[in-house]
Amino acid sequence: MNKYEIIKRIENFAPCESAETWDCSGFIAETGRQEVSKIMLCLTPTEEVINQAIAQNCDMIISHHPMFYLKLDSVLLTESFKPRIDMYCAHTNMDKADGGTTDTLIKVLGLENYKKTVEHDFLRMIELPAPEQPEIFAGRLKTVSPDLRYVNNKNIAKVSKVMFCAGSGADFIEEAQKLGGDCLVTGDLKFHTALDSGIVVFDIGHFESEILILPVFASIIGKGVEIVFAKEKSPFIKL
Repeated sequence: MNKYEIIKRIENFAPCESAETWDCSGFIAETGRQEVSKIMLCLTPTEEVINQAIAQNCDMIISHHPMFYLKLDSVLLTESFKPRIDMYCAHTNMDKADGGTTDTLIKVLGLENYKKTVEHDFLRMIELPAPEQPEIFAGRLKTVSPDLRYVNNKNIAKVSKVMFCAGSGADFIEEAQKLGGDCLVTGDLKFHTALDSGIVVFDIGHFESEILILPVFASIIGKGVEIVFAKEKSPFIKL
């Protein structure tokens, strides 16, 4: 299958021009190959993932995250400094897309049919049919993140307008509150950010909130090419 047809399908779903200006969505590395027969999907293109793709004779890697802090000459380049595998990522454009990372998280949690009251570039708000105690709502979230943690500085008794941002959305706490949310579901919550929060914030983990998008990539790509999933896990060790 022509790799540009594959990219066209992804960008029809999540236009590359919608990515943030600081983002690196698009081709990470590109060979002169036009046709690909086997693609590895991953959340993060680490050295280990690239080695998996090469070992499994994949022609291409499609990831959600761009490449972070990986020396190109470690695994990606041949001795003649030419890319040995095509690599493409859809990052913030996939976060913003209708049906993207955050919408997928909501769907997996079984909340997609609840009233959606606000839509934002990164934030989504779901209005629950009836208010729930934070610890009860946390039980829903444990289906995707058994080791979640949350803060409730204001001792909020019930939540009903739930903001979601898959990945690192802790910077949106104030914005979520201004938009009417009484809690935020996201990942990568830091100490001082948690300490200052005026709403309930559930930290379900960056990995756990975004790994769910890989089957969506597979569905977008469709038939005509073999798809394999990288073996990945959260870098945090559970005790």
